[in-house]
Amino acid sequence: MMFITFTMLFSGGLIPTYLVVKTMGLIDTRWALLIPNAVWVWQVIIARTFFQNSIPEELSEAADIDGCSDIRFIFSIILPLAKPIIAVLSLMYAVGQWNAYFDALIYLKSQSLYPLQLILRSILILNSSTGNIDASEMIKQQQMAELMKYSLIVMASLPVLIIYPFVQRYFVQGMLIGSVKG
Repeated sequence: MMFITFTMLFSGGLIPTYLVVKTMGLIDTRWALLIPNAVWVWQVIIARTFFQNSIPEELSEAADIDGCSDIRFIFSIILPLAKPIIAVLSLMYAVGQWNAYFDALIYLKSQSLYPLQLILRSILILNSSTGNIDASEMIKQQQMAELMKYSLIVMASLPVLIIYPFVQRYFVQGMLIGSVKG
């Protein structure tokens, strides 16, 4: 656990990560956004805690006595019991990827691969530029920029808000795992 926490506190940094992605040939592909952030240390700690607290050792012993193989034990017993943590970690990963734009800014060159957040960022930057115009026109342009900014925030948040009600029950189950019972 100490080594896992150490990697969370002291990462390799941006340049070594870029060199690894470049060496793997992932520059200007969608995989450059998905693979380097596939497993976060925080998610490993959460999953480890879940499995330690919620899956009793007696299940493994009973499966061994019944002649269950390790693979069947994982697919028949562990995965059905791990639905809450899988849903929580999947949603955490999806929201993290949905809100990320910095990796796309670094690894992607073609605009056809840009994620929504990077497109929205470029729209906001283009809309915030001002030229030599009078004060009333500048106020109108600033109001329009504010309106566009808030509209883009709503549009970017909408998919997560639509998905959350379907996964919310797993969050409740996940929170109850570590709570005091009795």
